Amino acid sequence: MVNICLIGIGRAGMIHGRNMAGKIKNARLIALCDPMEENLQKAQSELAVKYLYRNYHDALANDEIDAIVIVTPTAYHKEIAIAAAQAKKHILCEKPLAMDEQECQEVIAAAKTNNVKLQVGFMRRFDANFQEAKKAVVEGAIGDVTLIKSLTHGPSQPKEWMYDISISSGPIGEVNSHDLDTLRWIANGEVASIYAIGGNFRSPEVKENYPDYYDTVSMNIKFESGILGAIDGAQYVQYGYDARAEVLGTKGSILIGDPGKNNVLIAQQNHQMTRSTMNSWTYLFREAYIAEDQAFVDCILEDTIPLVTGYDGLMAVKLVHAGLTSLLNNRIEYIS
Repeated sequence: MVNICLIGIGRAGMIHGRNMAGKIKNARLIALCDPMEENLQKAQSELAVKYLYRNYHDALANDEIDAIVIVTPTAYHKEIAIAAAQAKKHILCEKPLAMDEQECQEVIAAAKTNNVKLQVGFMRRFDANFQEAKKAVVEGAIGDVTLIKSLTHGPSQPKEWMYDISISSGPIGEVNSHDLDTLRWIANGEVASIYAIGGNFRSPEVKENYPDYYDTVSMNIKFESGILGAIDGAQYVQYGYDARAEVLGTKGSILIGDPGKNNVLIAQQNHQMTRSTMNSWTYLFREAYIAEDQAFVDCILEDTIPLVTGYDGLMAVKLVHAGLTSLLNNRIEYIS
């Protein structure tokens, strides 16, 4: 068994917590860590773990814990991950891996030095639909890949801190980091250049205080291999959560995802047909999160390389920064 400590028990944290508590083979959730006592008690009432901690240093001192899952604000990822590596605990860290490239490199180095696994939480790589598409690409089902398109639209109104793009990076960081990772994964290569444009269409009331905020972005990408990429992202779309992709090849194409919640289409006597939209990423990627957590435990027990490595986390942070720099300066950013 792999004994797990969950650090950070908000909405995303509890997804991992519920998985590790009963859905993951050979895993046992034995500890929770969060600075808020109220959060700890609420989570404990549901998960009933053995240990509760307010300070992550205390959790890392527990020799029964084999691995940690980090689901805290990004600003704390680096310090927690490095401390965990030094304590010989394996690490699953939600995206983004850290605040910037330098911090990512320090986390990667700490994991390597201490010989612990480091997996980053890009759950789309574990989604059955995306995995089937990747398999088809590898097998040459559509010939050579020429263009990869991906989108993510989020329904919720941004929290106040999200309007400050120096902290959030806006949609490029909040939602499109998943798309950037998806493109790298499917293209099996690195980005050579990126060009982004965007605007604030849904929250005009914040323009005075946050003049650089944008809620919609479009990015054009070129890979070192010559493959083209296109990403669009948006926040506060209100109609539902939307995550789709298309892979175009020389001999065909692959469409991934659907904005609908299910395959039920209701036709009524008013000659209108209705279908529910996807309401949340937590619903759409529910099974992907389970597969992601299982893969983390498996790579520990089997001593294999995680599907999403620290380097993948580093490159996502690098591309988010490049995309934001391109948008703010209205220029193509070339990736070194």
